[in-house]
Amino acid sequence: MAVAAAFSSHGPPSVLELITFEPAPAGPGEVRVEVRAAGVQPIDARMRGGFVPPGTVVTFPQILGNEFAGVIDQVGPGVSGWSAGDEVIGFRTFESYASSVVVPAAQLAAKPPSMSWEEAGALSASGQTAHSALEALAVSAGDTVLIHAAAGGVGTIAVQLARLAGATVIGTASERNHDYLRSLGALPVSYGPGLTSRVRALGAVTAALDAIGTAEALDASVELVPDLSRIGSIAAFGLVSSYGIRWLGTQRSAARLSTLTSLYVSGDLQIHISESYPLAKAADAHREIETGHVRGKVVLTVP
Repeated sequence: MAVAAAFSSHGPPSVLELITFEPAPAGPGEVRVEVRAAGVQPIDARMRGGFVPPGTVVTFPQILGNEFAGVIDQVGPGVSGWSAGDEVIGFRTFESYASSVVVPAAQLAAKPPSMSWEEAGALSASGQTAHSALEALAVSAGDTVLIHAAAGGVGTIAVQLARLAGATVIGTASERNHDYLRSLGALPVSYGPGLTSRVRALGAVTAALDAIGTAEALDASVELVPDLSRIGSIAAFGLVSSYGIRWLGTQRSAARLSTLTSLYVSGDLQIHISESYPLAKAADAHREIETGHVRGKVVLTVP
């Protein structure tokens, strides 16, 4: 039997509990993975609390998690290039807080031997969100990009990718994370009254990525960036239309994930793990991310 962290009713973190299930076999074009680690994202907590993302159907008991890393234990018919025993990183929507995941082979990339399980489990969703967001905003050399919640899971990756593209990065964060942002190559600014003035003092902003979803972040972005098509949010789905800015959905692919793992191997990308919890402590992991003060990622591990 396999185990998973799931909830059978919306509510606080305490509604998360371990359930058991019979692992499904790998079907045509699929592989089955024994999960070693799974990343925890703010969207997981929002969904547990009652928010249902557009196009998503909640079926109780509902498993959470959109990213994982593990070892292939079964390969389905028609799959080439993967074998049992291969270490992989993958993505599967709201099925990843589990000891066993069946996933299309096209949603996997090889895990680098130098990457820890915790790092591997935390990379796929946040990394691809950051990568595809900067691509959509056409961030390149000469830009000055404002990244809100720059010390978080998506923000940490976005800062590094924008710097690799040659852009100057200004990142909003609480003061305790300013040295952390400087270590990633960003110019930190604090939240709160006067945000726009503090950003202007650092340079003229040409693009903005919102990863926090607050009115403060969106107000500052539209005031600072002349071209609204170069402002995007991954966190304020219900507000983007009223601001005239872009909703940035993640464009995931094995190729994009492999690009990120290559950057890790070359030393150009760091994955920061704030805390690691065993799968049975998923509720504690949710309590931590709901503080809003996580630096990098929180990860669940599976024995």
